[in-house]
Amino acid sequence: MSLARERFWQAAEWTVLRIGAGVSIAARLGLLEIKTLLVILLFAGAAWGFAEIADEVGEGETRSFDEAVLLAMREPGDTNDPIGPRWFEEAARDVTALGGLTVLLLVTLSSAAYMLMARRPRMALLLTLSVVGAQILSSALKHGFARPRPDLIAHEAYVYTASFPSGHSVMAAATYLTLGALLAQVQSRRKQKMFLLGLAMALAILVGFSRIYLGVHWPTDVLAGWTVGAGWAALVWLVARVLQRRGLLRHASGETEIPPPSESSSSSNVT
Repeated sequence: MSLARERFWQAAEWTVLRIGAGVSIAARLGLLEIKTLLVILLFAGAAWGFAEIADEVGEGETRSFDEAVLLAMREPGDTNDPIGPRWFEEAARDVTALGGLTVLLLVTLSSAAYMLMARRPRMALLLTLSVVGAQILSSALKHGFARPRPDLIAHEAYVYTASFPSGHSVMAAATYLTLGALLAQVQSRRKQKMFLLGLAMALAILVGFSRIYLGVHWPTDVLAGWTVGAGWAALVWLVARVLQRRGLLRHASGETEIPPPSESSSSSNVT
């Protein structure tokens, strides 16, 4: 490992440890809600997970694992033929499109337009900026690591960028989890919140799996993409929480866009 890369990972590890220590102190002092505490821990865990995966990939320690998983999804003796019937291959291509730029752009713009019609302009702006930011982060990481695409098997989809991390996995996790989290905050019933978050996670997982199945990404590319996307969504949720507490997320008519948590609701969430 180069000296610059080693220093980078040391700095990343130090940052995660400091976040963990600060969260621990804040929790003991009662300065954080349980929900906020869990999201901060999710962000720190995602950052740590990505750092660990990237470190192993950089040292070539994941090669055998990546190859074994890719080959397990191919017919024995024919690496050009994915396992399963033909219709399953087509379904995988349909699913992988859910993490593509075109579909995510349509989802983001449609959701932002609905938020504007519902007089929630700042929520629409936050969603749009979060998706744009995730795309910039994904492209920067791809450029920085410049990992080649899998050459072990034939690709079942067209690719034109570097492999690590998986851009589809990053964007699917970041977009769907962010959208699910923002919509869940304005729902009053727990079942509705859980459904939205569960649907967002399911979409992100399916998109990542499809990238491995189609042979266009190493499994560790997808794992890293999930950590980046989940960490980004957690960061956006925290930003929304801060804006909410400062009264900056307001309905165009002057009403609070996301109702601030009351003491009773906080205590009920803890129990």
